[in-house]
Amino acid sequence: MIKVLIAEDHDLIRGALIALLSEERDIRVVEEVSRGDQIVPAVVGSKPDVALLDIGLPGIDGLEAAGLIKELEQPPPVLILTSVGTPGNFDRAMAAGVRGFLVKDAPAHRLTDAIRVVARGERYIDFDVAADGGEQEINTNPLTAREIAVLSALAAGRRGSDLRGTLGLSAHTINNYLAAARLKTGARTDEEAVRIARANRWLDDGSVPAGS
Repeated sequence: MIKVLIAEDHDLIRGALIALLSEERDIRVVEEVSRGDQIVPAVVGSKPDVALLDIGLPGIDGLEAAGLIKELEQPPPVLILTSVGTPGNFDRAMAAGVRGFLVKDAPAHRLTDAIRVVARGERYIDFDVAADGGEQEINTNPLTAREIAVLSALAAGRRGSDLRGTLGLSAHTINNYLAAARLKTGARTDEEAVRIARANRWLDDGSVPAGS
């Protein structure tokens, strides 16, 4: 069971988040706060597996709180959920050591996927926010080298036995890498994962040229 702390100052949004997460069998909200200066004491008291924080909070903002959480002896991973997905906030979040960054207008399944990903100690970045960074050089690629290789092969048109032969991997192993890539990108299908990864320049498309 993944224990989650929610920090959100709008009662309606906080209630909606709690209702959404309560429908997940493997996620439980153990604490909720409405102010940034309540976050660290609540984390210490409830020991969540994931701290889900808004940025615009009274007291101190969610990014400042994330930096304080990082200084705790056993800090939980922080997932930022915000309506202000600007490159500036994104950069501050990365500097504060957060493990995930998601905007509030993302589909609900991305939030639950993101919670599961950061609870495992991995990183989850909303690809729309990352893409909005323009020409800024930010290393936001959440994919492993193997996941990149599998998606790059798919992007080059490899399928079935051709895909297995190119990668030298079994179908079972390839499916595991694809499942991980879908989770990290928030995609529903392998094709969507390829599209998202390519849009964010996470793929090495030149490494597996089609027809070679």
